[in-house]
Amino acid sequence: MVVIDDKSLAELGRWPWKRTLFLEIFEYLNDYTKAKTFGFDALIVAPDTETPEIDTKFFSTVGNYGKLAAGVAFDIDKIGTSLQRAWFQDRLFEKTDITFTDKRSSKNKRPSAYESITHFPKDYMLNIKTLGAVNMYQDPDGYIRKVDQVINYDGRLFPSLALTMYSKYTGIKEFVLTDKYLLGKNDNYKLKMPIENHNGVAYSYLYYYHTQDGIYSHDRVSASDVIKSLRAVKKGEQQLLDPAIFDGKAVMVGANANAQALQDVKRTPISDSLSGLDIQATNFNNLLKNEFYVVVSELYNFALVVLVFIIVFLLVCSLPIPAALLSTACAMFLYFIFCFVMYEHKIAISLILPEIFMFIAIGCGYSYRFLLEGRKKEKIQSAMGKYISKDVMQNVMQNIDSVGLGGKRAVVTVLFADIRGFTTISEQLSAEEVTRVLNEYFSALVPIIEKYSGVLNKFMGDAILAIFGEPIKNENHAINAVRCADEILKRVKKLQTQWQSEGKPKIEIGIGISTGEAFVGNIGSEERLEYTVIGDTVNIASRIENYNKVYKTKFLISQKTFEMVQKHVDVIKIREVSIRGKSRRINIYEVLRLVD
Repeated sequence: MVVIDDKSLAELGRWPWKRTLFLEIFEYLNDYTKAKTFGFDALIVAPDTETPEIDTKFFSTVGNYGKLAAGVAFDIDKIGTSLQRAWFQDRLFEKTDITFTDKRSSKNKRPSAYESITHFPKDYMLNIKTLGAVNMYQDPDGYIRKVDQVINYDGRLFPSLALTMYSKYTGIKEFVLTDKYLLGKNDNYKLKMPIENHNGVAYSYLYYYHTQDGIYSHDRVSASDVIKSLRAVKKGEQQLLDPAIFDGKAVMVGANANAQALQDVKRTPISDSLSGLDIQATNFNNLLKNEFYVVVSELYNFALVVLVFIIVFLLVCSLPIPAALLSTACAMFLYFIFCFVMYEHKIAISLILPEIFMFIAIGCGYSYRFLLEGRKKEKIQSAMGKYISKDVMQNVMQNIDSVGLGGKRAVVTVLFADIRGFTTISEQLSAEEVTRVLNEYFSALVPIIEKYSGVLNKFMGDAILAIFGEPIKNENHAINAVRCADEILKRVKKLQTQWQSEGKPKIEIGIGISTGEAFVGNIGSEERLEYTVIGDTVNIASRIENYNKVYKTKFLISQKTFEMVQKHVDVIKIREVSIRGKSRRINIYEVLRLVD
């Protein structure tokens, strides 16, 4: 690259330069070096009004350099009048000897959005031999990753400056344009450039080269050294430059200096301040070396996103949390390495989107685990609720961190219900039939107990023990137990009618209810607990129930229960009875009906 830099301005004068200085650069490269071609990355847009004779010399001389290709810019706005645009448009395609065979599909053949080109001074436009487009494509994030390689302008195809120089360098004049590639070849060179067709322009992705200073990635010399070398050789003096450095090279000529209108730097993936001249040189080198990024299709990127999402999701769902997090971190790191390797092999794949979806997969995976574990917990609770009371289960779940042996003393009401003569019934039926009868019987009674805030403590053969007042707090536990017993007896009466019609044995039950203080809590061992109620109140309820056989009754309550529910029931006092294990006799009462 020949750069009009700070050194050039310091040694040859401030900007703007007289255009004869450009002629000196062109003359040296064209006549005194073995450079194969050189490009002028600058736009001559205004005449020199102070020294028009210099412009006259520049315009008349610039056409003498056959190796020269100059830049032209396309614009989406309409510059000048329609007659002016038509004049420049007619001249434009005289400035390239490249021909294109367009084999693209019809959807990619539509004209570009460009409405006009740079309006040069007319003498410059008439005399310059070769032009090429210098348009670059800036992505929405401000970075340049693509360049306009072939532009469909007014129904004809026009090449970039780099492609024009490539044609001069290689001698390839005919190119084939397809939906995916720009093709060209001769005996010594072969081009197969991946392209992307969009809005009437065939773009190519730039493969950038490493840069040491963030500004240039190609060898360069100062324009002042070139001009001084020309002047020295004409005087027969020693040149500042060795002309051999240009042998067989393509040369880009342009400006990049810390002066007004001369600083030309762009944002690129490798640097935020890469010289625009270097980007043009990069485009040429990509063409010459067939070094291009192959950008994978959107379908491939979509498949990649889905794949990494599924992998991370499965890792999160199937592994313990520490292992899942470690595996996911490894997967994200390995994908980053995979992208790096692919980029090194000039294959561009999506980096950010799959990484984002990995994070989304982590969130989805843990949400799924949470829902799954919640559902599993619900199933466990439901299953355990069939072995112990749902209310006990709920109490355990609410106090999960303090579950252990122990409990408390509390005033409760205990209901004891037993089937009369069940042993005789069992002898008449098979074990399976007995089981079915008991299951139907218990299935009818349990909902009634729960309806009145009772807790089914246990099944004891054909008997049921239920607690009212704990662990569900209820001051009206005594009347709830009595109402529960009344509804149980009514439900059993319906069962008797039903079973009789089905040919099943008729059953009778007895119920005993006692109220008093008892121990309520967990007993057993640290490994195996049982929530139960222990004390005289339980024993009294059981003994009272047994007196149903003696007095041919169905529903008996203790003295203390009667005292708590007497306003709600009609009763008959049976008598004072002895309770085994207790020295004092107690009154028992038969409940006849509930009082509204």
